[in-house]
Amino acid sequence: MNKLVECVPNFSEGRDESIINTIVDHIQSVDNVTVLDVDSGKDTNRTVVTIVGEPMAIAESAFRGIKIASELIDMNSHNGTHPRIGATDVCPFIPVSGISEEECIKISKIVGKRVGDELNIPVYLYEKSAQFEERVKLPDIRKGEYEGLAEKLLDPAWKPDFGPSIIHSRAGATIIGCREFLIAYNINLNTKDVRLATDIAFELREVGRSKRIPHPNSKNLLDGEIVRHDDGKPVKVPGIFKDVKAIGWYVNDFNRAQISINFNNYKNSSIHEVYDKACVLAEERGIRVTGSELVGLIPLDAILMAGKHYLRKQNRSVGVPLAEIIECAVQSLGLNDVTPFRKNEKIIDFAVKTKDKYLPDNTFLEELSSNSPAPGGGSVSALSGSLGAALSSMVAALTHEKKGMFDSKPLMDEIGEEAQNLKDQLAHLVSEDTLAFNKVLDANRVPAISDEEKLEKKQNIFLANKYAIEIPLKTAEKCYRVMELAEILVDKGNPNSVTDAGVAAEMAFAGLRGACMNVLINLPEIDDNSYVIEKKKEVDVLLLKSKDFHKKIYEKTILSLEKLDKSK
Repeated sequence: MNKLVECVPNFSEGRDESIINTIVDHIQSVDNVTVLDVDSGKDTNRTVVTIVGEPMAIAESAFRGIKIASELIDMNSHNGTHPRIGATDVCPFIPVSGISEEECIKISKIVGKRVGDELNIPVYLYEKSAQFEERVKLPDIRKGEYEGLAEKLLDPAWKPDFGPSIIHSRAGATIIGCREFLIAYNINLNTKDVRLATDIAFELREVGRSKRIPHPNSKNLLDGEIVRHDDGKPVKVPGIFKDVKAIGWYVNDFNRAQISINFNNYKNSSIHEVYDKACVLAEERGIRVTGSELVGLIPLDAILMAGKHYLRKQNRSVGVPLAEIIECAVQSLGLNDVTPFRKNEKIIDFAVKTKDKYLPDNTFLEELSSNSPAPGGGSVSALSGSLGAALSSMVAALTHEKKGMFDSKPLMDEIGEEAQNLKDQLAHLVSEDTLAFNKVLDANRVPAISDEEKLEKKQNIFLANKYAIEIPLKTAEKCYRVMELAEILVDKGNPNSVTDAGVAAEMAFAGLRGACMNVLINLPEIDDNSYVIEKKKEVDVLLLKSKDFHKKIYEKTILSLEKLDKSK
């Protein structure tokens, strides 16, 4: 899984579009970073930029944003309704997928140190990155805001984690750290009564509610009398879910009440757990949950947790393709209830524009991992060979371009061209193998009553089975040719790419043996002894010579590596 980090820097400028655009331009000047959202407020005089990408790319992008903000924003003339202490007020890093909290903490410290050392801006670490208990919460660090910052820095207890203990003349200070992903989520009710939504929200949220004596004529606890302590203060009852905030409200556009929820940590309290409990609480009050909606984006992990939860509830396997898990989550949570749920827009992992160019389209893998019998081993064997051919082409190209290996150019041209052709041919055999399997199934399914029909069916089955043998046999033969090209590349290719050539041979060998297995499993279906003997012999020859050849290429690859190591 790719490592994805979200970063949400808050800049103290929400009115001057030229400054905002310049900051955003600097942020997105880094490769492998996607700007998901730019939210500016004139009253707050603040802009919140949401970006996502690879860890080090995000770190560089955030630094560039902080740097240009320090040059363009003068806090001495800044005013706005939102609390702030600097040109870049806060810059959180949030783990999204494939990355740990510890790694994001490390990123926050790397960026914090750069900001302190290179920009001379005082930096405070907060949330998960905080090194002092009194600096965990953002409001505690912001107390006094920019106007009180100079005096605050004089207090040894508020010495910055990075940078000077003197306020930056224009940029103030910056707060940096790692925090959990925040999810904004609404649960839809079949009622216009906001008080019912609020009643349920109070039950769900962590802070809970005031304890009440249930009213005998109402299922809404808000109608009950508040229980108080001797001093008159209400007795508080904690809510059900940790790290959950919730309120009830009415939405004119949907003509219904909603429970509006913020998940501060979806791993501590999951969306599906809260949704299921809301359904129970709603039913107790004589109403029904009709579905839900996401406000903003959600990590794939949170959706998968929900999908697997509902699959298990349905006693279904969770070992199904990703798309099926997501669909189960969407349907079970009713995420299409009021607005369409588009996964490429709502799931942050899919919303990233800089897709990993090194990963193939998942369509084939999704179908392969399902309970459908095709594509199967034959298609995988062809794919394996195609990958080996593609690697061979890459090594040929790298050798062709390498200085000092000009004499190899003609040979590399030949190998590269042939490898490309083999790659395409084997890629075609991926689908052809599935087609062959389906032909066998189709031939067996045709009803046959008359003798003529039975004879025709028998012939069609024979031809289909022959086809199902010829395809993997063709795959095996082409895989062997890929091995031959790989051997040449191990001997004469770019030494720095010798392992790539070795891997090409490994993939081709795996494809060859897999294809041969598929030939052998189909041979018993052929009622032609001479044909069976012939094909069995071809397979035996291929397996025998490829086994010895594979060993030879592998030993050559290891020897080349040893020589390469000694030359350094």
